Amino acid sequence: MNNYVTGETIKRLRTARRMTQDQLAQQLGVTGKAVSKWETARGLPDVALLEPLAKALRISVPELLSGEQVVNSNRAANILRSPLYVCPVCGNIIHSSGPAVASCCGLTLPPLEAEEPDEAHKLVRERFDGEYFFTIPHEMRKNHYISFMAYVTTGRFDLVKLYPEGLPEARFEPRSGGYLYWYCNRHGLFREKL
Repeated sequence: MNNYVTGETIKRLRTARRMTQDQLAQQLGVTGKAVSKWETARGLPDVALLEPLAKALRISVPELLSGEQVVNSNRAANILRSPLYVCPVCGNIIHSSGPAVASCCGLTLPPLEAEEPDEAHKLVRERFDGEYFFTIPHEMRKNHYISFMAYVTTGRFDLVKLYPEGLPEARFEPRSGGYLYWYCNRHGLFREKL
């Protein structure tokens, strides 16, 4: 990880839970002095304690490491505004129905920002057998390819994973409105309103 938990974060989360240093220490099997050292930046918790520490403070490990707690104030999240994350190391695709802290392969991932497609990433849309059929005239090589296509409407998120040396195409059941997203591993995320 490029971040490590800070004493300020531990103290803020501990006091928000109305816990004393000794109460937190007891849950973790350490001394109150150890917690005091963490909070005053005279020491750091052992990496083996990160998961139990996050659990005791009722947050995720990525939130603990980033120091930013994700609070979903909109419990009925709008899927049209769903953030997408792609790991640059392994290509893992992460979708969230609201704001989140996403990490993969030891990296905290930023949400992708969709752009309007250029000529090299233009979408071709057809109707075929009662379905939308989308293709992108784009090379599909191991080092340059379209990684996925996703059709997103207010109540549904459908994703088709694509692979190098395959075809950059996908079929989706038509629904009203929404957006089609597609991701080029070199040029990023593109979006078109349907």
